[in-house]
Amino acid sequence: MTAHEGKTEDGGWEGRPLDLARTTLQLLALAALIVSSFWIVRPFLVASSWAAMITVATWPLLLHAQAWLGGRRSLAVAVMTIALLLVLLVPFYFGITTIVQNAQRIADWSKALATLTVPQPPGWVAGVPVVGSRIAIRWQQVAAASPEEVSAHLAPFARRVALWFVGQVGSLGLLLVHILLTVIVVAILYANGETAARGANLFVRRLAGAQGENAAHLAARAVRAVALGVVVTAILQSVASGIGLAIAGVPFVTILTALVFILAVAQLGPGLVLLPAAIWVYARSGAGWGTAFLVWAIFCGTFDNFLRPVLIRRGADLPFLLIFVGVIGGLIAFGVIGLFIGPVVLAVAYTLLVDWVSEGDRRDDHGQPALDHVTHPASGS
Repeated sequence: MTAHEGKTEDGGWEGRPLDLARTTLQLLALAALIVSSFWIVRPFLVASSWAAMITVATWPLLLHAQAWLGGRRSLAVAVMTIALLLVLLVPFYFGITTIVQNAQRIADWSKALATLTVPQPPGWVAGVPVVGSRIAIRWQQVAAASPEEVSAHLAPFARRVALWFVGQVGSLGLLLVHILLTVIVVAILYANGETAARGANLFVRRLAGAQGENAAHLAARAVRAVALGVVVTAILQSVASGIGLAIAGVPFVTILTALVFILAVAQLGPGLVLLPAAIWVYARSGAGWGTAFLVWAIFCGTFDNFLRPVLIRRGADLPFLLIFVGVIGGLIAFGVIGLFIGPVVLAVAYTLLVDWVSEGDRRDDHGQPALDHVTHPASGS
């Protein structure tokens, strides 16, 4: 089209309002399509996100299973799907069965809390810097209180815990539906993983070129590294917690250790198990054993914050600080799934930034003048 095509007699452009209206309608239709699509798939986003993370993290296991089963993908998908179902559902089964079988013992233990007597604090507590004196004074007040006073103070908290527990039991059915939906999506991705990966690569290449494809591969490695870090850390936390529970003589060690593992994977931490156990140890074995177990419980509940980023760093070629910020920040921002989203987002951003900076260096190395060597036209030289 030349410079004069489409001009009217008064110098205006013929058809420009029509083109603007058409473009506006196209953008509105596209926006409506995107919003409608998001609204339709919104109930499946959580399950699909978890399914994508699980598939990427366990894809090497699927390939090993396929090779072990003579290259039959369908059989490997069936084996991996059944294994995933067992990993997700067996803990629920044993947990609910154990609670039902020991309901009377749990009720008796709850009644025994009403007569629980707290021992006096050991002498070294007051010597702890900054907070020792306050802790000792508060501890002495609790130890001097009668069981009725302690029960009166704990009653509001017990009511909140009971309401929370009832709410969680009510949402158990929804949780099971999400688990089954996640497993179904994982099975579909297992069966069509190469096609999905090829489509994702084409999309990121169309979006950001070769740099986008490199970022996608790095994101996949980050997901696998996060999964490895979470599982290994949860195993170590549960083993350390189980050793402490066994030495302290806490009952139901096996069940409590399994519960610690589930809580660690869910990023709720072993404190929900170990802190009540510490109270039990204080009541049954005295301040010495109770304090030692409490220190061990604090160690078990905190070392994952340092170990997990180290393990993830070994699996993904990214700076440690980037992994640490991604894991902690993602967990705070998005919950459990943020453990994967945080490092993946930062890994993609970091890769694109490094490629962009490196491209500028390569451009300067190939003879393009740097900014400080360009002469301003107004200087006349």
